[in-house]
Amino acid sequence: MSEAEKGVGAALVPLEEKQVNFYGDEITAALVKVVPGQETQVYVPIRPICDYLGLSWAGQRERILRDEVLTEEFKGVRVTRTPSAGKRSTGGVQEALSLPLKLLPGWLFGIDPSRVKPELKEKIIRYRRECYRVLSQVFQAETAAVTELDEVDLFSQDISPNPPNPVLVQIREQALAMARFAEQQIQAEQRLNAHDQMFEQVKDAFRHIRQRMDAVERVVRPGDIISDTQAAEISIKVRGLAEYLTSKLGPIDSAGKVHYQSIFGELQRRFGVTSYKLIPQRDYTEVLAFLNDWRKAADN
Repeated sequence: MSEAEKGVGAALVPLEEKQVNFYGDEITAALVKVVPGQETQVYVPIRPICDYLGLSWAGQRERILRDEVLTEEFKGVRVTRTPSAGKRSTGGVQEALSLPLKLLPGWLFGIDPSRVKPELKEKIIRYRRECYRVLSQVFQAETAAVTELDEVDLFSQDISPNPPNPVLVQIREQALAMARFAEQQIQAEQRLNAHDQMFEQVKDAFRHIRQRMDAVERVVRPGDIISDTQAAEISIKVRGLAEYLTSKLGPIDSAGKVHYQSIFGELQRRFGVTSYKLIPQRDYTEVLAFLNDWRKAADN
């Protein structure tokens, strides 16, 4: 172990190593077992990342070793033996101070942006946002496989899996195809049900409108009400009577209303209509007589 890396336990020998291209930076990631019999972990050498981000390695190393969480035994910082990486490596296998992948974001978020060159700030943000996700995806399948083979010595035994049974592969593909088809059918059926419900709602709305129209037709049918000509005649008589009352009694009657309003209000009360055009044919003669009587009463 190098003098620079003393004090963090024996160096870990990787079960597997990968070089990951992260926006042009080659990051080494090592799959290791910190404690025999326990699950594997991914460790990442820190010094190459410091070089990529323009950080002082000496300052970052001291910061890491001062952090109680990052240096926690069997869970934090360790030395790994990895191929040469970074700007200052001299070739061959190197012992590098490394952090477990799960603690890498904690270290990255502890970097003081004010001590970084302005042109590298965006790069640090990218490392914080994406580096953990990219590295974890690279080792996701390998970590699961090694965990299942917990006690197997990967360096002393040949673990070449047998090719899958073609019949089983075909059955699996058919089952997956059927599952996809069933899902599509379910979605299509749901859409069809939604359309059916909407159609039923529209039908109910039209049915309700038709019922209301039928009710109106039952109350007033063509031929039961006065014609447009008769309605116009009544309107002229009402307007003439209102002008006559205004000339004799002034614009306002004893109830404080204009005469036209009083006349129409009385017609509405007596004959139950809201318009001249809705006066029943049977009441036409009576309406004319009522208006004439009002005119005679005004003369007296």
